[in-house]
Amino acid sequence: MLEFRFPDIGEGIAEGVILNWFVEVGQEVKEGDSLFLVETDKVNAEIPSPASGKIVARFGEVGDTINVGDVVVTIDDGSGVNVEPPQAEPVEEDNAAVVGALESSSQVLATSTEHSVESAEMSKGRVLATPVARKLAKDLGVDITTIQGTGPAGRVMKEDIRRAAEVKPMQAAAAAPVAAELEERIALTTLGKTIARNMAVSKQEIPHAAVMDEFDVTELVKFRQESKELAEREGSKLTYMPFLIKAVALALQEHPLFNASFSAETNEIILKKYYNMGIAVDTPDGLLVPVIKKADQKGLLALGREVQELARKARERTLSLDEIQGGTFTLTNYGAVGALTGIPVIKHPEAAILGIGSITKKPVVNDNDEITIRHILPITLAFDHRFIDGGSAGRFLMRLKAYLQEPLLLLLA
Repeated sequence: MLEFRFPDIGEGIAEGVILNWFVEVGQEVKEGDSLFLVETDKVNAEIPSPASGKIVARFGEVGDTINVGDVVVTIDDGSGVNVEPPQAEPVEEDNAAVVGALESSSQVLATSTEHSVESAEMSKGRVLATPVARKLAKDLGVDITTIQGTGPAGRVMKEDIRRAAEVKPMQAAAAAPVAAELEERIALTTLGKTIARNMAVSKQEIPHAAVMDEFDVTELVKFRQESKELAEREGSKLTYMPFLIKAVALALQEHPLFNASFSAETNEIILKKYYNMGIAVDTPDGLLVPVIKKADQKGLLALGREVQELARKARERTLSLDEIQGGTFTLTNYGAVGALTGIPVIKHPEAAILGIGSITKKPVVNDNDEITIRHILPITLAFDHRFIDGGSAGRFLMRLKAYLQEPLLLLLA
């Protein structure tokens, strides 16, 4: 017998949500056949079978959250080794799916220590309840171990928890206002949890510093306007982002410290000789950062097509694992949501991030002391202050400014 466990493949993934089962108990499968579909914090992935055989048991229903290391499927692969699978917790029929966070892999993992500790603790007084029910009990301040479950095999249902919350002693209710009447609690999606965790790690690990500037992009605005129709005939939507990506890729080649990461263990700067640009995309579930690989080798039209396609996939949650990994530098455009400027958080373990504000018309005094109306783009560069100083950041911005103020340089370069 083969116990297939949910694998840990890095990226901070700890759990996922089952979206669909492709197999039934008793069904014969071949190695590589899809077993089930999970929703991740960034991509949806079909999990393949690691071996051929018969499905003996499966654990979890559609909508269930499963953790790394959990046994999900037991397969009779003809090995003759009888491994007793752990008891599956019953699942309520109306469990709602949440945004998951688990990537696909066919690796069979050993039982984790964390799982063993949890099992030992629960064996002292196990309560049958789903994760949804346990969370509800926690939110309502109810000790689930004191509830007599009315479900099958004594399972504690959500209705049992709500009843227990309603019959709390009256004096406790009279002692203070009920918090639920004055507050609203909104549970983070798994994507939200991942974003929160990554932002915390970035701020804890990286000493942020930032420099800001305003670029006169009047010529860029004019060049783009004149090129839009031609670009559309070539199947490319020419927003400002392709110009920014191209300019950043060129500036990074001249200032390699910004296309790097820092190893705290060895006190080494790791310079990247490839230029993979992450672009933060606003989606209903939160920010996703698809990555344009080898951006330095692509022209403006190709970059425009790829930006458009990756943004669409991000909003539809159809990005592949490869499309969200391997970034070396990130651009975030808060101007796209109407913000004038801001200070972005570096995407760990990268060295820097470029914040892009809204292009606005402003009166500017030229070299002849004349006031003219120009298109101004506010830029913020946040960087890792462990190995990048303000002087280096200023020089990087000056080079970036040169490319964006004279867009023909992007073509000539």
